[in-house]
Amino acid sequence: MSAALTLQGVHTHIGRYHILQGVDLDAPAGLTTMLLGRNGAGKTTTLRTIMGLWRASKGRIALGATPLESMAASDVARLGVGYAPETMAVFSDLTVKENLVLGARARALDDARLAWIFGFFPALKKFWLSRAGALSGGQKQMLSIARAIVEPRELLLIDEPTKGLSPAIVGSLIACLNEIKATGVTILMVEQNFRVAREVGDEVRVMDNGLIVHRGRMADLAADRGLQNRLLGLSLDSHQ
Repeated sequence: MSAALTLQGVHTHIGRYHILQGVDLDAPAGLTTMLLGRNGAGKTTTLRTIMGLWRASKGRIALGATPLESMAASDVARLGVGYAPETMAVFSDLTVKENLVLGARARALDDARLAWIFGFFPALKKFWLSRAGALSGGQKQMLSIARAIVEPRELLLIDEPTKGLSPAIVGSLIACLNEIKATGVTILMVEQNFRVAREVGDEVRVMDNGLIVHRGRMADLAADRGLQNRLLGLSLDSHQ
């Protein structure tokens, strides 16, 4: 499998803290790679470093043959990288529509694409002209995900997308991500809901203390409770 995204020996410092300590990571093209690990392992820092929101202090990051480690986040986005952060980071004073227009990088919104998104997240259509700040936490999460996918991307970086979502919406999100993957998009996703990890993930990379400590198939990890406990300190079945 060819890698759409590659990290080699990536270090990231945040102030005096050395968070990533030599990350070697690959995300195979056209597949969904789950980035798992205990709290504080460095998962969110990895996504933010790839996106250019935090600068790698050492190492190489590449999208295909294009180096990313020195790029600003805006330039990374122009390469076709979408990012849905854990914090949602919606523009509270703007409407749902205006948030998605920004996600489309000033292009006209595609009606067919919007109809497809509304099929998964109907609340966004209902509150189309409402201020994003007035949405519930789960609705803001839907908006953050929709903004990342409002136009086709080459790579999606998604951090804890099911946080605050009802079980019904989680099911819609699973279907949405699997449809996106079917179009050939590469996805790197951090997720604590292991039902989602199992149903969406093709590959898995596990982090601990700022390093990748395991790489393999998500199905193999899901089937091996001993490996789950050794790498994550719990069984996937205990954390749905």
